[in-house]
Amino acid sequence: MALALEEALEAQAIGEVPIGAVVVCEGAVVARAYNRREIDHDPAGHAEFYAIRKAAAKLERWRLSDCTVYVTLEPCPMCAGLMHQARIARCVYGTSDPKAGALGTLYDLSNDERLNHRFDVTSGVLEEECGALLTAFFSRLREG
Repeated sequence: MALALEEALEAQAIGEVPIGAVVVCEGAVVARAYNRREIDHDPAGHAEFYAIRKAAAKLERWRLSDCTVYVTLEPCPMCAGLMHQARIARCVYGTSDPKAGALGTLYDLSNDERLNHRFDVTSGVLEEECGALLTAFFSRLREG
C-alpha cells in the first residue's frame, strides 16, 4: 500500500485526484499507476484501471487470478467490474468510498453470488494516510 500511496502523490503533483494503485503477482510488483482522468481526458482513467491493464500487458494474459491489486481508495463499480473480468484474486484498499465504493460500501461486486467470479477484499490498510491525502486534496480545491 505504501507504493500505491507513492503513486497517489504522483497524481496529486500533476493536479489529479490522488489515487494510486499497484498490482502484485507472486510477490513482485508488475504494474503501478495513478489517476489520469484529467490529463488524458479519459473517464476510465482510474488508477486501478490503468494498473490492471498494464499488468495484463506485461504478463501477456487477461486472467490475473494470481494477482493482488492495492489501491488507496475503494474501487468504483467500473474498476470492481474490471477486477471481476480480470479474475483478480484479491483487492486491498486503503479508505472506503461512501459515494461510489463497490467492494462493500455501496455495492459488493467482489462477492456477488450472481457473478461467476469472486475475490477477496481487505479494507482499511493505511486507511488514515489514504483518507488524509484525499481530504487535503479536496479541501484545497474548495479553497481555491
